[in-house]
Amino acid sequence: MSDITRGEIVRVGVDLAKRVIQVHAVDATGRVVAAKALARDKFMQWCAQLPPGCLVAMEACSGAHHWARRLQAMGFDARLIAAHFVWPYRMQGKSGKNDANDLAAVCEAASRPNMRFVPIKTLDQQGQLVVHRLREGYKEERTACINRIRGLLAEFGLVYPQCPEQLRRALPEALEDATNEIPAVARMALKQAYLHWTEIDSQIAWCDERIAAHVRSDQQAKAAAQLCGIGPISASALVASVGDFTQFKSAAQFGAWLGLVPTQHSSGGKTNLGGITKRGDDYLRTLLIHGAKAAVHTAHKRKDRISQWVVQLMKRVGWQKAAVALANKNARIVWAVLTKGRAFDPEHVPVHPANALPGVPASSMAT
Repeated sequence: MSDITRGEIVRVGVDLAKRVIQVHAVDATGRVVAAKALARDKFMQWCAQLPPGCLVAMEACSGAHHWARRLQAMGFDARLIAAHFVWPYRMQGKSGKNDANDLAAVCEAASRPNMRFVPIKTLDQQGQLVVHRLREGYKEERTACINRIRGLLAEFGLVYPQCPEQLRRALPEALEDATNEIPAVARMALKQAYLHWTEIDSQIAWCDERIAAHVRSDQQAKAAAQLCGIGPISASALVASVGDFTQFKSAAQFGAWLGLVPTQHSSGGKTNLGGITKRGDDYLRTLLIHGAKAAVHTAHKRKDRISQWVVQLMKRVGWQKAAVALANKNARIVWAVLTKGRAFDPEHVPVHPANALPGVPASSMAT
């Protein structure tokens, strides 16, 4: 295909891959102007021919934020779309998935006026998230290492409680005990596994130090960490993942984005609610719920309004549902604190707009 005629293309769909990047460009009427595969090192050269301000859309995947930042620097309107928002626009349906069909679907989805786009992360955000991703990987690796050691010891008749700390204390003694049936080569192998376990612990500790440093240096993360049920890891992950909290119109929208609101199957004026949607970032939702569980179990020891609310809720619906409800409440409070610039007050009494005082605008009331 010949070079792009400037001003002809208004929207481009991009499919990112390791070595080949495919593009699907359309004009204002939706007519396909270009559809081709490009070598990775030729992609930016091809984009340089696009008209200024052209919308370039791609699925939010590995490397998408990097390319989006580069495209923005060139003056283009770069957009990222979550994959589950793209496939409904694939004309061939679920059974017609290929790169060409996906590109057309990305292009079509980007044209929708109510489409929800993924905010483009900054370098600092992605840098902090690298620490979180490594920490999660180290945790999984540590669990696998512990289970491997436990299973190998069981082969020689040595069974220990599931608590990792008890195994940590008992393992050196078991390896030094000459009365058990562990052969010499197995003792050496298990000692190496134990050293690997120790090394993983040191890597996790390093990640914890970097996360704690992030919370100390970032005012938003420091403010989020003031809530009961949100620790340094949750606060750092929230700030690094979201960045600009004003992108959400309300606290309720932020909670829904995290997947902490109930699913609906409603019709004919009858509302049917189910479990939480579990949409959005699994990592953030898991951190908020686990933090809320710890806060729920100790709520009876505190006298603030939120803790008393949790105690009453736990009596009605049980501690598990109360933990999810507290996670949702904490997410909404974080949004309110970070968007309105106010300090967290556990004794704050929210005022519903319908009950606002005469002469006082509802927008001035706390959410």
